[in-house]
Amino acid sequence: MAKPNEVIVRGGERGFATEIMARGHMLIADEPAALGGTEMGPTPYDYLLASLGACTVMTLRIYADRRGWPLESVTIRLWQNRVYEKDCEECDVKPVGIDQVEREIELAGPLTEEQQEGLLRIADRCPVGQTLSRGIRIAPARAAGLPGSGAPPTDGARHS
Repeated sequence: MAKPNEVIVRGGERGFATEIMARGHMLIADEPAALGGTEMGPTPYDYLLASLGACTVMTLRIYADRRGWPLESVTIRLWQNRVYEKDCEECDVKPVGIDQVEREIELAGPLTEEQQEGLLRIADRCPVGQTLSRGIRIAPARAAGLPGSGAPPTDGARHS
């Protein structure tokens, strides 16, 4: 049975291509061909940046709309300096991960300087940005469907 806000991620026997199912939407994550992937989709780090960017755009839209501000569009460019595949190779022996995200925000529309400044301030308040800045506790991984795991089988069959 699906849990609220559940995302299901599946990988195969070989390669890095990974299927992601979120709210009925199918996404693919992968690695660049130069790193052994098949270029079928963004890397997990790309999705992390995309999540932050999408949340920021949506937050700015809500903020501008509620105030009646003439925000026509928002474009955000995000980047970071880590290589996901390299971090995976080293994750069992040392701490890895993105330590800083850079952003440039382009606001289009006949906004006043005060409105632009207000939007840039609120950009740092989007829920995903706050979550990342504050840190997030990730519960320890547990096996699904194995005897003694307490988790139900994932193959859809009933086991007694």
